[in-house]
Amino acid sequence: PPPPPPPPPPPPFFFFTPKTATAILSGLVGSEMCIRDSKEQLAGELHDLGHEVLDLGVHSTDRVDYPDFGAAVGRAVAGGDAEVGLCVCGSGIGIAMAANKVPGVRAATVYDATSARLARQHNDANVLCLGERLIGPEVASEALRAWLNAEFEGGRHVGRIDKLSDLDGSLG
Repeated sequence: PPPPPPPPPPPPFFFFTPKTATAILSGLVGSEMCIRDSKEQLAGELHDLGHEVLDLGVHSTDRVDYPDFGAAVGRAVAGGDAEVGLCVCGSGIGIAMAANKVPGVRAATVYDATSARLARQHNDANVLCLGERLIGPEVASEALRAWLNAEFEGGRHVGRIDKLSDLDGSLG
């Protein structure tokens, strides 16, 4: 029998620059149409909120790996080119792991508006990760808006964030 056909190519990756000198990179991994639709929806919402969208590629149908894009998000945030980042992939987990390898990044995979809000308020998450296979477009939109509108509460959470920062250079 003939070999099976190759898997479909992944959708492109996008870099979003919001209005407040922040930058959000969204790495979409997978080939499902819903991921493409979600990316377009989130980009549209960012535009509606006054954010500029800059496409950084991938500009081909070649296979790509989420760690490259999670790391790119992390570097943009940690390097000061971006205040916050947004990653979207199938589960939101692997790309968060990649982003969290970059010192200074606190990437959180969230599943709804409440976990997104708490990720910012309690954990000062500077990268939001969404799993398109696990949440739908409406929940993704609610989570993004909740996260963007939330602020770090400080207080009892500051010492915990300091401990996370201390881990950046002490492990390895």
